[in-house]
Amino acid sequence: MGDKLKILLCEDDENLGMLLREYLNAKGYETDLCPDGEAGYRAFVKSKYDVCVLDVMMPKKDGFTLAKEIRELNTEVPVIFLTAKTMKEDVQEGFRLGADDYIPKPFSMEELTLRIEAILRRVHGQKTKTVTVYRFGAFTFDTQKQLLSIGNEQQKLTTKESELLTLLCAHANDILQREYALKTIWIDDNYFNARSMDVYITKLRKLLKADPTVEIINIHGKGYKLIAPQVEEEA
Repeated sequence: MGDKLKILLCEDDENLGMLLREYLNAKGYETDLCPDGEAGYRAFVKSKYDVCVLDVMMPKKDGFTLAKEIRELNTEVPVIFLTAKTMKEDVQEGFRLGADDYIPKPFSMEELTLRIEAILRRVHGQKTKTVTVYRFGAFTFDTQKQLLSIGNEQQKLTTKESELLTLLCAHANDILQREYALKTIWIDDNYFNARSMDVYITKLRKLLKADPTVEIINIHGKGYKLIAPQVEEEA
């Protein structure tokens, strides 16, 4: 079957969390358990997950807040809420934040795995949207040909430059988290890869100087933001 599907499980009830992790692992998943929302966020930016299972009522950062931050990093990963809050307004808030499912406590572990399996079948059965061309400011960026164009001038990008610009375009006018970019492109967020990414950011900045309305800015302690007007995508 290949690599195990990976689950981010955030649950502040220690006993329930451990039981769920052991059960999911026994079902063939690789499960990371975090006791609060802040730990869950740190885990998410450092690894890739196939599904996130989030308790709503958690210390330090609640599940709704964590889901919102996860959605800022990745709009595709499925999110399931676990909660004792069953008020209509709470359920609506969960789905408004992009939840794929909302499971009220108490629930059976078998029910949870069945819902996870149903969501993964649906998600993996869909074709992922692939953007081949980004248009921002005066630039056109062909992600397949790795070509950045402005007017009649074209610049062939290296693979790393292209991958980094693709992530910046996908998060245009929003923060591209540093750890997420490193994990996505370099796999490892060690010191040397981080310095390498800084070099590529500098190269991209030079290429984008041709349009003064477009720039890559540093967001201290978080990452980078591509500032660009009129961002358009073409599949």
